Formats: sequence, structure tokens, C-alpha cells
Amino acid sequence: MLKVALIGYGYWGPNVAKQLYKNKNYIFDIICDLKENRLEKAKELYANSLKYTTNYLSVIKDPEIDLIALAVETRNHYKLAKEALLAGKNIYVEKPFTDDVKQAEELKKIALEKGLYIHVDHIMVYHPAIKKIKEIMSSGDLGDVLYFSCYRQNLGNVKNDVNAMWDLSVHDLSIIDYLTDGENVKYVKAVGEKAYSTKESITFLSVQYETFIANMTANWISPIKERKIIIAGTRKMLVYDDVDVINKLIIYDKGFDKMPIKDMEYDEFVVKSRIGDAVIPKLEQEDALYNSLDHIRKCIEEKRESQTNADAAIRVIRILELANQDIGEGGMKFQLRN
Repeated sequence: MLKVALIGYGYWGPNVAKQLYKNKNYIFDIICDLKENRLEKAKELYANSLKYTTNYLSVIKDPEIDLIALAVETRNHYKLAKEALLAGKNIYVEKPFTDDVKQAEELKKIALEKGLYIHVDHIMVYHPAIKKIKEIMSSGDLGDVLYFSCYRQNLGNVKNDVNAMWDLSVHDLSIIDYLTDGENVKYVKAVGEKAYSTKESITFLSVQYETFIANMTANWISPIKERKIIIAGTRKMLVYDDVDVINKLIIYDKGFDKMPIKDMEYDEFVVKSRIGDAVIPKLEQEDALYNSLDHIRKCIEEKRESQTNADAAIRVIRILELANQDIGEGGMKFQLRN
């Protein structure tokens, strides 16, 4: 059995710890955090069943640890991941993998040279609804994809280490990457605005892929909570609403049919809208984080790459880097006329 250590018990670390502890195929050994008060909270839950330390180097150098889970701020991912890999550890890293493509590529190279595995927790890839959407798309039921419209907004969780796009749209980018098998990107455009943070609190990201387009809204200062993806295909369309407790996924038999008619005068009347039934598929009751952690366990044991490995993460980071550049440049500036 794999022995695993968790570094970071702040915002997301407790969730990782809960699922590691639940998974009896792991030997969950130790929790590390620089802040003693966080470790005290962990001790209240796990008592003497785990070990606790503020010394991350002792964890990284422990010869018995097979996998290190990193649940720390993005700015610390590269440093800790590199040290762990150089020490011969497989790594689980919170999203985004790093905040720099070159750093991500360096970590990938180290892992390859040492025969180690990198798993980036693009958690939505392991959600039962996203797995069902993948199944639907692979069957051809939607037809050719025309566009993705993605919305992630809420009031709160304002961060200063990354902007809303890196915090929220990273989910949608990873989902699109997974559903379309890493579709090539042709063009990236983004705008954002800073409020209550040193980073952009609201961003609008548009990506032109090889065969479809995607638009993503990320917002920390919205009065409503929204986690929604709309996928339009040439045959059918679907809506995934993660906030909806009852009907998370609905497939709509809606679209347009081409209607060849003799002596048609105007081309715009050649297509006719189609409105059919709506279907709510059954979804498995699974925890996405548990699935993600169990996936990397199986990958290490079976010596195969993770679905969300360094390559998948780099494709996502590259888009985010380009989008950041566009926001920084302020886009095209127009001269207003008097």
C-alpha cells in the first residue's frame, strides 16, 4: 500500500485529509503545516491515528513516503513540488499546477527522468457528472460541439495569490480539455477588473479552439452562486448546473435542422429550429475529490499516467498565461470621438 503525506492544512487541506483518511487503500501517515493552530484542528479530528509536524523537509526526506499531496498556495507549488520530486516522491498538486508554464515543464522533466508520477487535482474531471458528459459526447449524441458557455461566480473567497480566472476558470479549462481530448487552441482573449484584491476579482475569458469556441466567466463578487456549463452541439445540447441539487445535468433535444426547400428565396430560412424532449440522466453518487485521490493511487500502482498529468495541466496553464498577458496589456484601445 502507498504511504501518503499531506503538506498544507489551510483552505483545501482539510478536504484532502478527509478523503485520504477515508480511503483505506492508502496509508495516510502525516499532516504538515507551518501553523500550529491548524495542526491542532487536525489533531481534534484524527488524534493519534496520524503524525503532525511543522517541518516540511522532514516529510519530503522521509524514505517511507511514496506520495506527497500538496494543498498549499499556488505560489508555493513549484518549490515544494520540485523538492518532493528530487527526493523521489510522486506528487498530487492542487490546481493550478504552477503559475508559470516553464516551471511546469521543468517539473514534468524531473518526473520523467526519475520515473515518478504527477497528478494535478483538476477535480471536476473526476466528478460523476463530467464523466457522464464525456460518455455522452463520445457516443456522438451531441453531434459536433459548437460552443461552451461556462459560469463560475460567488460572493467571497477573494484571493491575492491568483486572480479569479486562475482560481475558477481553471476548472472549466480542465473540463474542456478532458472532454475534447486536449483540443488545440487558436486564439485567447480576456478582460478583467480588480476589486477587493491585488488580482482581478472578475474575469471574462474567451478561447477559440480548433473546432469550437468557449466563453468563461469567473467572479468572486457576484450576489449569486453559479457553477454552470452549457454545451451546444449540432444534434443536441446540455446544461450542467452544479448548484442544482436535483437536476444537475439535463440533455436537451434542441437545435436546428436544415430544411432544403425548392425555390427558396432567402438563405436564412433554410434552417428550422427543433425543440424535442429533455432528458435527465442518472448520475453516480461519488465524491470527486475521493475519485481524484484514488485515481493517482491506481496510476502509481499500475505505472500509468494520470488523466490530469503534467501535460494536461500545462495545456491549461498555457491558456491562462496568454489570458493574463491580454489582461495586462489592456486589450485593444479605441479613441472615443467627441
